[in-house]
Amino acid sequence: MSRLDAVIFDVDGTLVDSERDGHRVAFNAAFEAAELSDRWDIATYGRLLKITGGAKRLAFWFESTGRSPGEAAELAERLHKRKTQIMRRLVEDGQVQARAGAHQLIDEIEASGVPVHVATTGTRAWVEPLLEHAFGNRFHTVITGTEVPDLKPSPAAYLEVLRRTGCPPEHAVAVEDSANGVQAAVAAGLRCVAAHNPYTRDDDLSGATLVAGGLDDPALVAWFHRRLRKRPDE
Repeated sequence: MSRLDAVIFDVDGTLVDSERDGHRVAFNAAFEAAELSDRWDIATYGRLLKITGGAKRLAFWFESTGRSPGEAAELAERLHKRKTQIMRRLVEDGQVQARAGAHQLIDEIEASGVPVHVATTGTRAWVEPLLEHAFGNRFHTVITGTEVPDLKPSPAAYLEVLRRTGCPPEHAVAVEDSANGVQAAVAAGLRCVAAHNPYTRDDDLSGATLVAGGLDDPALVAWFHRRLRKRPDE
């Protein structure tokens, strides 16, 4: 295997436990603020996660519950803005936490001299404060859905990270949690290590080089340990 010159992380469900008790809570609060009776329980939200992007998820939901396409699109746009505001507040209140093993993995990657980056389809309005609150200023390049609107499984976000860093894809690895994410990474020419979560446990992650149960899974930790460059003093 060629050396690692970059590790590119997804955010939602990969670096942070953000879906069930973050985004889902924010969506439900946005419904309530708009005086709508719609609510997403844990199982329903898990099914909706197959649709990448919050606004598209909302539009799909509104159409599937009887709204016209025009009404669904208008509602989705309006509520997604409100949801983003609520999500940012949850982030600032410390309600969204790093996944187990995330800090330790980043520590080892940084100690080896390999830069860490982010490629996510989330909007910068909440991604940026989340990364700052949960991890501090540790990521060299952060590409969000605000800069690259093509959502995963499009490889656009990963390709933009590679373009900005100048890193050849064969010298980088992506860390993902979902089928859409793995497909996006592979389409960008990247190897991908997948750390699934309860929502993505049944996703088809067969395109990944390794499928692990989390960022603290011994198999994932060992995979990186074997492939990171040695420290200069070793």
